[in-house]
Amino acid sequence: MFESLPTTGYEVYALALASLWFVFGRFRKLRERAATTQRHRALESGSTEPVSLHPLINPALCVGCGACAHACPETKVVGMIAGKAELLDPASCIGHGACKTSCPVGAIELVFGSARRGVDIPVVSPSFESNVPGIYIAGELGGMGLIANAIEQGRQAIEAIAKREAATQAGLHDVIIVGGGPAGIAASLAAKQKGLSFLTFEQETLGGTVARYPRNKLVMTRKATLPLYGKVRLRRVRKERLLALWQSVIQKTELTIHQGVRVDGITPITHGFEVATSAGVARARAVLLATGRRGAPRRLGVPGEELPKVAYNLSEPQRYKGQHVVVVGGGDSALEAVIELARHPLASVTLSYRGTTFDRAKPSNRQRLENLERQGRIHLLLASEVRAIDPGGVIIDQPHRRHTLANDAVIICAGGLLPTALLSDIGIRVERKFGTA
Repeated sequence: MFESLPTTGYEVYALALASLWFVFGRFRKLRERAATTQRHRALESGSTEPVSLHPLINPALCVGCGACAHACPETKVVGMIAGKAELLDPASCIGHGACKTSCPVGAIELVFGSARRGVDIPVVSPSFESNVPGIYIAGELGGMGLIANAIEQGRQAIEAIAKREAATQAGLHDVIIVGGGPAGIAASLAAKQKGLSFLTFEQETLGGTVARYPRNKLVMTRKATLPLYGKVRLRRVRKERLLALWQSVIQKTELTIHQGVRVDGITPITHGFEVATSAGVARARAVLLATGRRGAPRRLGVPGEELPKVAYNLSEPQRYKGQHVVVVGGGDSALEAVIELARHPLASVTLSYRGTTFDRAKPSNRQRLENLERQGRIHLLLASEVRAIDPGGVIIDQPHRRHTLANDAVIICAGGLLPTALLSDIGIRVERKFGTA
């Protein structure tokens, strides 16, 4: 005889509750298994060092609610293992900060650098003012590369500058904004909205660091609000669409940004600062540095690096059609340059990297690179260093072997140098962060 099914309301409720608990437990195990797999993949690939602002999770405070994992806009970056939150793939974290704000017990702190890899960050106050009164820093230079956060920092910095005494002398602006990226554009819009007298200089083209990305690069961002323009809702957009947005913003708001103007020096004067640029001298009572961290490209320091065929970013891949190209570097910019070049009919594409693993690159880029190598469309030289460049070739050394390659172009994607000379001349203090806020 079969046992009779429960008939009372309490028994039905208990059965339903047990079923839900079983389903929840099963789901939790599957989620933890996936998180463990993701962490092992990151360890195997050497993807253990965060490249930007990232969460530091205190396991003693973590209650295992999983709110941080659900809040993270990126996939497989934060997960639950053994009932505690962990950073599964540090190299893929781009510092959204949603995990910190979602944590109900304050177990997450956002920090720069790690115990192994320090990051130089200018010291600023909560209003983004540096240790030099009147000099403000926002965006990527201050360690905040995420577009939405850079926009907000630029706006807030202008809020603080607007509270300073207004400029009254002829030829003295309220603020000079250095940089035409997200922070600089937002700051310029905020300055215009508040009726401040300002100038904005961008040494290259509108968009700042984003403009130097390879074509079709995905730009990760979240919704933000631009002064005078309104809300911008972007999630996974490519470089071209974001740059088109900036152009639309500039046209709609009639904002003026002086492009192709390099800032060479900033000198204190009686009522503010004198800013020396490639287009002349300007003066303001305050200066907002909203530049990228790449003040100047990192050079290899090898013979032939000054040749015209050497570039420090990939802007127009099609120009290399039919050529032998060597890309130098191991970060996302280098991998993305190789991936983009492989889409064009080149004679050959070689990636030279001094490391043995691409631990600073996103897993998706590493996977695409591996696929291209497997298909024979690119050539990888790991643990290698460029020794010399000449008009028709390039010499690359690996342990116990030297390669002399036919070459038409070299693209060096070795990152940029923090503009320490400019910051030092101004007197701005910089701290090296090793996993601290």
